[in-house]
Amino acid sequence: MEFTRVNRTTAPEAVAPATETVPPSRRGRRPFTVRRLAPYGYLSPTALLIIVLMVIPIVMVASYSFKDNAIVEENPVFTGLANYTKILHDGQFWHVVLRTIVFTAINVSLTMVLGTAIALLLVRLHTLVRILLTAGLVFVWATPVIPAINLWQWMFDYEFGVINWLLTRIGAGNYIHHNWFENPLQGFTVITVIVVWGAIPFLAIALNAALTQVPKDLVEAAEIDGAKPWQVFANVTVPVLRPTLLVLLSLSTIWDFGVFNQVWVLLNQRPSKDYFVMSVFSFQESFRVSQYGLGSAVAVVMIAILVLATFLYVRQTVRAVNEAG
Repeated sequence: MEFTRVNRTTAPEAVAPATETVPPSRRGRRPFTVRRLAPYGYLSPTALLIIVLMVIPIVMVASYSFKDNAIVEENPVFTGLANYTKILHDGQFWHVVLRTIVFTAINVSLTMVLGTAIALLLVRLHTLVRILLTAGLVFVWATPVIPAINLWQWMFDYEFGVINWLLTRIGAGNYIHHNWFENPLQGFTVITVIVVWGAIPFLAIALNAALTQVPKDLVEAAEIDGAKPWQVFANVTVPVLRPTLLVLLSLSTIWDFGVFNQVWVLLNQRPSKDYFVMSVFSFQESFRVSQYGLGSAVAVVMIAILVLATFLYVRQTVRAVNEAG
């Protein structure tokens, strides 16, 4: 019996037709358009909130700054740059700007130094003590601003204040019926204490978290080489913390430059000109003397200064991240 040998190379009809296969990397993937638009969809709620809560009010304030009493008048007069010209030629405005810059620099410096010190302390504490201290910081951070200011106002009250009683009791002097806000230097000292007290918890907790990213082997190597603690901090810890420090420095500058509640509440909503910072000066011009155009111009200048400062901080932050990478 003879068998016929089938040559597969010469009999293509004997081979089953090949089916088109889909690469595993493309299975189950969404269309290209959906993948491109998905990130924008995720960001759209946040972008909408930013537009409604920040962009629109800023645009409205900017438009008011070019008009005369735009809020109270039905058909306000367009004055162009008249409001900006007026405030830029006002000696009081420049005093307020200088006072605000000095006040911000002092508060930011104290907050950064004390926040960093507390963060370094948290790393070295026993676990239980660290948890208790962190809980205390969170409690301070979570306390509403107005009740906290009212508590400090009672503590520094000239008649019933516990601070006056305590200083007199320990022999620091006669502080009975001492008015801390009669002297602007003492008054701003009290305001600085309150601002720094409220800002330290966030910085301390954030820096404490950032300290966990510092490589322990580098710290141990520096200590073995005989580096002192401040040298280890300056040459090992700070370079790792630099991006975080720049971000916190930027946030602290924005917060302290716009301080309003502390000044307004502590002085019973009647601050004298010696206590005017830019936020208070803008509010005073707008709602106390009904110069809404001037008040809006002051607010726009304040925003411009913050945008410039933020831009410089962001550029330094990007540079630090690129150097670290």
